[in-house]
Amino acid sequence: MKVLIADTFEQSGLDAIAAAGCDLVYRPEIAHEKLAEVLASTCADVLVVRSTQVTEAMLDASSLSLIVRAGAGVNTIDVDAASRRGIYVSNCPGKNAIAVAELVFALILALDRRIPDNVADLRAGRWNKKEYSKARGLYGRSLGLLGFGRIGQEVARRAIAFGMPVLVWSRRFNRDDAAAGARPGDPQITVLQSPEEVAARADILSVHLALAHDTRNFVGASILNRLAPGSYVVNTSRAEIVDSAALAEAVRTGGIRVGLDVFAQEPSSATGDFTDPVIGLPGVIGTHHIGASTDQAQQAIAAEAVRVIRAYKDTGKVPNVVNLATKTPATHMLVVRHRDRPGVLAHVFEHLRATNLNVQETENIIFEGAEAAIARINLDGNPPADLLRTIEQGNQDILNLYVVKI
Repeated sequence: MKVLIADTFEQSGLDAIAAAGCDLVYRPEIAHEKLAEVLASTCADVLVVRSTQVTEAMLDASSLSLIVRAGAGVNTIDVDAASRRGIYVSNCPGKNAIAVAELVFALILALDRRIPDNVADLRAGRWNKKEYSKARGLYGRSLGLLGFGRIGQEVARRAIAFGMPVLVWSRRFNRDDAAAGARPGDPQITVLQSPEEVAARADILSVHLALAHDTRNFVGASILNRLAPGSYVVNTSRAEIVDSAALAEAVRTGGIRVGLDVFAQEPSSATGDFTDPVIGLPGVIGTHHIGASTDQAQQAIAAEAVRVIRAYKDTGKVPNVVNLATKTPATHMLVVRHRDRPGVLAHVFEHLRATNLNVQETENIIFEGAEAAIARINLDGNPPADLLRTIEQGNQDILNLYVVKI
């Protein structure tokens, strides 16, 4: 199995992939526009990426059967195009959660103590203890979380350690949970019914939603305008989730302070020129999209990517796969009890094909002694009775069969 790694990757992970018997091609310097060419020339089976974009045109030029995102989320990969080509897409969820949570609190503390401004004045030779002594402190202040996945949960744990009540809105909780004031795992965590309610009650709002069609610009004026003057907003998820114009307006007119690790117009390379109007606003600080960039997180992500590749190589199964159907499109299951002999299932499938019935999923379970088996074949339609008779009577190794509506 040939594995192409097209981003920087931990040496421990490179060594483990090679030790697994894979033919490793490590090309972290590949420019985006050259990836299709390299995929075609290497005929790689597996592609590992971090921030590199994977487009439909690249997939057309490839022999890939698996793409692994060495990180959480798969927003850099055209998952729909991969699914149409039968290419697995997997990721490494949760392995950077602690690193991102740590940065969230670095940004919150930097906002509260105005650390960047402190440093800037000191470096300019200005001493202004009077101004920078004006900090509110975090103890007892409410932290609102939009999203409560692994990163949100890690942030909540740290907030509780700081003595901060935590307010949560997440789609993982239904309205009954929110109405009952559910407290998932800790009495200091309260589930609320809407993101607007979280914003209205929180002193600090931290965004932890995945980027999807319905979360683009999700945090807009209707949420930001509910924040009290002087509140803080932190976004370490995706820039596209927060309406940048509404955020800028909240800073200008609502006295909101903001800490960002993600921006709408980030350079495609690790270094480069950068401009974003929001970072120039007073009270806005930022970091260089480094939420997952700790040694601990990168080692954990590399180990998980290796686990995915090893499992695929050794078993054909893919952990953390994101693009398999969650519900089969099949409508009926054909159950065939048969002797464990060559050609039985080929006989069944041939007659199904002749009747234009498509097999969506199938499994064949062998009984002890390997004399008999039972096949469960999910179909996109209901096989007629005469077809069932033809199949059953046409092969002496079929013991019986029947249909179950799914």
